[in-house]
Amino acid sequence: MSSMENIDDNQLAMLEIFNGLAAETDEFERYANPHAARVATIADQIGRSFSLGARDRFSLRVAALAHDLGEAAMARDYIQRSDALTADERVDLARHPLISERESASAGADRGAQLLVRWHHEWWNGDGYPDGLRFEQIPLGARILRVADAYAALTDDRPFRRAYSESQAREHLLEWVGLEFDPAVIKALLSLEPFKELKSRAPVDEPPGPSGITDDVMMPAEQIS
Repeated sequence: MSSMENIDDNQLAMLEIFNGLAAETDEFERYANPHAARVATIADQIGRSFSLGARDRFSLRVAALAHDLGEAAMARDYIQRSDALTADERVDLARHPLISERESASAGADRGAQLLVRWHHEWWNGDGYPDGLRFEQIPLGARILRVADAYAALTDDRPFRRAYSESQAREHLLEWVGLEFDPAVIKALLSLEPFKELKSRAPVDEPPGPSGITDDVMMPAEQIS
């Protein structure tokens, strides 16, 4: 599942920079496995299904690698905790897309990638943040990134729960289709042929815990991804 074709030396150098930053962010967020690079691959495959051009796919990959740089820059202890966020912590964490946008700009991301980073927590129905965009006001790349990030996060171990199985993650996405997620992007994800990055990190037949799907569905998006 390579997406490296038609990438010039400058773009390759930029990806190396953002891969390094992404790895540092994954470590801070206490992902058990590489997260941002996995999001980038999933997002790229969804982008292919929408026939995104090479330039848009490159911006999407950079945005996927950079989407949570703001969390590392904020360096809040609560991001690594195993219990639920307080209301004040949720408000504080909702700043991270704006800080990630700034950090991605400082690292050399193009403006298109910066905006995808800014809007990767916007919801299809307008209930997301930071700008409350809805429907096609949200660029397609940001809608793709929202889905790819959520799926990758759900299927990996987090400080507050074990990884969901692939079927449990799909169940969650379908419960929130038309609310958090663009129906067309969910359809595209679920139509992808199997590849390594889609596989859950959960042991076979082991249920998520301790909170389980019902509690996680009620969590704010920032505690899923």
